[in-house]
Amino acid sequence: MSTQAPIFIVAGVGNGSGTGAAAARAFAGVGYRVALVARNPEHLKNTADEIATKGGEVAAFPVKSYSYADIRTVFADIKKHWPNSEIRVTVWNAAHNIRKGFLDLTEEEVQESVQTNIVSAFAFARESILAFKELQLNDKGKRGALIFTSATAAWRGNKTTSAFSAGKHGERALAQSLNKEFGPQNIHVSNVIVDGAILNGRLEKLAMDKSILADQDKRLEPASIAASYVYLAHQDRSAWTFELDLRPAHENW
Repeated sequence: MSTQAPIFIVAGVGNGSGTGAAAARAFAGVGYRVALVARNPEHLKNTADEIATKGGEVAAFPVKSYSYADIRTVFADIKKHWPNSEIRVTVWNAAHNIRKGFLDLTEEEVQESVQTNIVSAFAFARESILAFKELQLNDKGKRGALIFTSATAAWRGNKTTSAFSAGKHGERALAQSLNKEFGPQNIHVSNVIVDGAILNGRLEKLAMDKSILADQDKRLEPASIAASYVYLAHQDRSAWTFELDLRPAHENW
């Protein structure tokens, strides 16, 4: 097993205020080399600079798209950047969340939801599994950990979530299938259902219920979600979790 710090990859970093960036900070804090993957170079640089100023080892890898080709290329670039380190944890945090009535959806919106939530998730999972499968077992008895950020829409649809829910159902099915296929190879695949409003820059602009912003019991903190990801990645093989359901204390079930 490599003596160098392990590599953590997160795809989907947004503007640096949400789950993806929080996960990057959390894994940098426990000694991982952090690879940030997203489509906005400026946001990536800002998040990378912030982590670096706090002593983390981090690099930004902007991509034009989450296509198979671009994801394959970015994994190769990460390996070239840290040739003596092993990719041990990856998080698929990218999503396309379109909320419209069914008859208002355009063909392009449906295709983008399927592309991001399912096809791109397949591409990211493939490169993650290929990176893990030849590694030796680590001290937790695993070769690697692949984590999907999911949503309540993966369990049930709602009035305006037909495209998003269809995509997230597909992503969850992918995670379940990978868990069954690669668990026997000591590759840990898990799915995290996030049920509730996450306190990030987008929520501050769009929240209809402004009490969510002030009441910690009504929303999720990105750093708390990220702490759960670290927990999943470091679980011993005698007790692996496939699915976590994270929600604020006062969420309506």
